[in-house]
Amino acid sequence: MIDRRRFVAGLAAGGAGAVLPSWGRAATAELGFAELPAGAAAEQALDALPGKVPLIRKSYRPPNYETPVRYLGDVITRNDAFFVRWHLSNIPEVKAESWRLNVGGEAADKPASFTLQGLKSQFPQVEVVAVCQCSGNRRGLFEPHVAGVIWRAGAMGNARWRGVRPKDVLARAGVKKTAVEISFNGADAGAIEATPDFVKSLPVWKALDADTLIAFEMNGAPLPHFNGFPARLIVPGWTATYWVKQLVDIAVLAKPFTGFWMATAYRVPVGKFPVVDRFITQETAVNTPITQMVTNSLITNLRVGQRINAAQGLEVRGVAWDGGSGVAAVDVTLDGGANWMRSTLGENLSRYSFRTFALRVPKLAPGNYEVMARATSANGTTQTFTLIHNPAGYHHNVVQRIPIVAA
Repeated sequence: MIDRRRFVAGLAAGGAGAVLPSWGRAATAELGFAELPAGAAAEQALDALPGKVPLIRKSYRPPNYETPVRYLGDVITRNDAFFVRWHLSNIPEVKAESWRLNVGGEAADKPASFTLQGLKSQFPQVEVVAVCQCSGNRRGLFEPHVAGVIWRAGAMGNARWRGVRPKDVLARAGVKKTAVEISFNGADAGAIEATPDFVKSLPVWKALDADTLIAFEMNGAPLPHFNGFPARLIVPGWTATYWVKQLVDIAVLAKPFTGFWMATAYRVPVGKFPVVDRFITQETAVNTPITQMVTNSLITNLRVGQRINAAQGLEVRGVAWDGGSGVAAVDVTLDGGANWMRSTLGENLSRYSFRTFALRVPKLAPGNYEVMARATSANGTTQTFTLIHNPAGYHHNVVQRIPIVAA
């Protein structure tokens, strides 16, 4: 990493057009990644769901809507701009007064049932700031393209979640020593009976983690309907496939859960990605369930081809996040990776949260620049420059490459 003062002096002396490495000129899409497939790019329509600002519609039924990047520059993502992700199309309008959370299963000592008010009054309420990110965020930017919802970079958001711990709720029902997993089921259902119910499981240790929540508030307000009202599971650090919405059933299991959304879907090949949080009871010789998010960042204030005033300089801003170790640093380059500068990190709300970053260069020489940002987590993992291919299009954390022009 080069000193910022020396780097800026070099830019002012000779511009940047001559120092771009050849691999750095490939970015042609708006955000500095590969573009969406033909057809999908033309269908990025803005559409407003009830209670939401216009979001980028991916599918209407089930509703899948992406947050535009302009809403992702703040450390907390506002509720009305938070992305929407559902697997099943029948999503009931749940009433808080009639909602019940049922807890049982073969490895529970005694079944229990709770109202929303019962949860709030009978258990300690806690809060965690955590990124909720779809496992397939940026799937549409894979080359070659893969099947699934064609997300760009906005299938994610960061919020302040408030609720009670499953650990406390499960203590009331009693977890037997034979328990190996805890399953979670929501109120949503498929359009036809043959559609697999969306049920996810967690290893007992993760379900009982002090940071795992049953949340009923998001950024100080009740959960929006499209984000899981009246209560949803929060699994900080892990991808959002486990964050079951409209939670109605918790089961303590004495053997691994074998439903479609665990045994078949949301799996990655063994050895493709660094794994800290292993889900051992669901592992096979060839694949493993996706668990924690990978280290990543997003530049939120620049677009490919943007023209800036060289005399006024440049500010690079964005957010970074990882799977729960916490963001340690974000380095920024203006010359396609030849030299890197350390950015300034914003407030650390939690180790699961977005961390904003900013780098200010007061003056630039006229010329072409390629801006990149690379996050590093506290456990030493960083972003990749080369896409790690996998069949379902998970864990896209390739560094952006954003060519701009200073004049």
